[in-house]
Amino acid sequence: MRVFFVLLVCSSLQASAQINLPVARNIEAAFNKNTRSHNGQPGKNYWQNTATYNLSINFNPTTRLLSGKVDIDYSNQSPDTLNKIVFKLYTDLYKAGVTRSWPVEPADLTRGMSITKIVVDGEQQDAGAALIQGTNMTVPVKLLLPGQNIHFTIEYAYTLNKGSHIRTGEVAEGAYFIAYSFPRITVYDDIDGWNMPDYLGTYEFYNDFCDFNVDITVPGNYGVWATGDLKNCSEVYASAICERLQAAETKDDVITVIDENDLAKKSFTVNKSVNTFRFEAKNVTDFAFAVSNHYIWKAASLVVDSTTQRRTRVDAVYAPAHKDYDDVINEARKTVEYMSYRFPKWPYPYNHETVFDGLDKMEYPMMVNDVPVAGAVGSFSLTSHEIFHTMFPFYMGINETKYGWMDEGWATLGEWLLTPMYLPNEIDSFAMAAYQNVAGKEIDLPIMTPTTQLQGMYYESETSFSINSYPKPALGYLYVKDMLGDELFFKALHHYIKTWNGRHPVPYDFFNCMNEGSGKNLNWFWKTWFFDMGYPDLAIASVKPKRVTIASKGNKPAPVDITVYFADNTTEKIHRSIAVWEKGNKTVAIPVSGSKKIIKVALGSFYNADVDKSNNVWINE
Repeated sequence: MRVFFVLLVCSSLQASAQINLPVARNIEAAFNKNTRSHNGQPGKNYWQNTATYNLSINFNPTTRLLSGKVDIDYSNQSPDTLNKIVFKLYTDLYKAGVTRSWPVEPADLTRGMSITKIVVDGEQQDAGAALIQGTNMTVPVKLLLPGQNIHFTIEYAYTLNKGSHIRTGEVAEGAYFIAYSFPRITVYDDIDGWNMPDYLGTYEFYNDFCDFNVDITVPGNYGVWATGDLKNCSEVYASAICERLQAAETKDDVITVIDENDLAKKSFTVNKSVNTFRFEAKNVTDFAFAVSNHYIWKAASLVVDSTTQRRTRVDAVYAPAHKDYDDVINEARKTVEYMSYRFPKWPYPYNHETVFDGLDKMEYPMMVNDVPVAGAVGSFSLTSHEIFHTMFPFYMGINETKYGWMDEGWATLGEWLLTPMYLPNEIDSFAMAAYQNVAGKEIDLPIMTPTTQLQGMYYESETSFSINSYPKPALGYLYVKDMLGDELFFKALHHYIKTWNGRHPVPYDFFNCMNEGSGKNLNWFWKTWFFDMGYPDLAIASVKPKRVTIASKGNKPAPVDITVYFADNTTEKIHRSIAVWEKGNKTVAIPVSGSKKIIKVALGSFYNADVDKSNNVWINE
């Protein structure tokens, strides 16, 4: 019997070490083509396409008409010959008759983006030859060989929505947040080819890393904030505004760049009927901008890289009446500081981050569109969540359309960890109750389920879309951080960031990078938490002198936190990471120090979604 038991244990250990993650055929094909590798590195044949966008945009706030011309130089770095180029027309979400997940008011329904001219490599095309279906526009082209470039000139126009705010639109008269404002070539990658899912308003975006040179023309007395660096401050803003902005870029102090006096005098821009703001952004995944004639502008900067002394400017731009925005500049600045030095401990990668007072909760490279939120915890958690997206998906190029959890999970963990740094003794409870309520039910699908296959909206907390995007992956990341310890966790995470910054990682690249970077095979956890059905459920199995035994009645591992109460009114808190479940065991015995009489044991912690807490307290009766 003893020999048999030893053989079973050895067999179990060996099986644990050899766990392989399930791999879909299209992912396996990428491994076979050597565009991806099993050690987490891009394969020797890895590639991705890119483009340069030169945009001229004219926006009329009175009519909300946006008209523009975009020149695109697109580079085919794939090994494939392309006979078509697929564009995303995201604003066609508001087109009458398209499929969408969000309701749109009749007044906001349009005919979609009007494509008035298409020129391909100098030859004008019949605009009607472009096939527009949903939010995709397919343009047939002459064969584009591997390594070749193609040039597009497209003229277009659309009317910005006044209501029905789905990440973009008029905020109030004289204030607008404008996203997805141009025809954008979608991603062609080594996994699925063209990224074809329609934009429905739910799952988010997938874009290549591109360069943007953008001219935005608006009436006088309107300011513009955007992705990228403003290149012509003295041509559009009054000299005093440029001086304040320059000061904010070199000092830690909060500086009011545009104040209420400037707004009252209408003296913050140069005295012209129209102004053209020029922005430049290199190697970013998207471009968005905001416009207002009555918003104040506060700014400050900080050193985000102690080695190079590089600084990032942080902005809060908002309506003076929205007092809930008064502290956003400090919240945003602290978020950038915490991200640079505490979590994920990576120097903030961009020159500025602007939080704009809008009507949504949405992130873009260097830009955030946030509603005012009452209360310190709610305001900071929202601000930090959206800014945290700078790393995921923008710095890392994640396919949010397909793997929403690869960025939303990190942003959720970011707000969980950063909120108590800013507000000691406060807990960010975002999304925990929702997962607690639905864990193990039919809608609780594996995290690896493609986001396009999930139901629900991000604001509907108890849906498969929401729990798979936010709390479940955040808990998975948190549990791995806890198990590895900060030193090893950051070593692994930074290995992932260094390896895939500016590229397009898929989940297997993340899993394999974390394994490689930590020097540990974590597949047992990746499989259980991200691929398998199930739920966490811990229970107190027994309490004996000097020992408490905890049982895992569910099949998803969770940390063990117990508080032991003794007869002499003292307590002992004991923590064990998910490592105690690595071997597939269903119970774990936890030693209790000393020999004092135990009168009570309580099991659980806030970030542990235990589905049945009725067996989490033991009392010596």
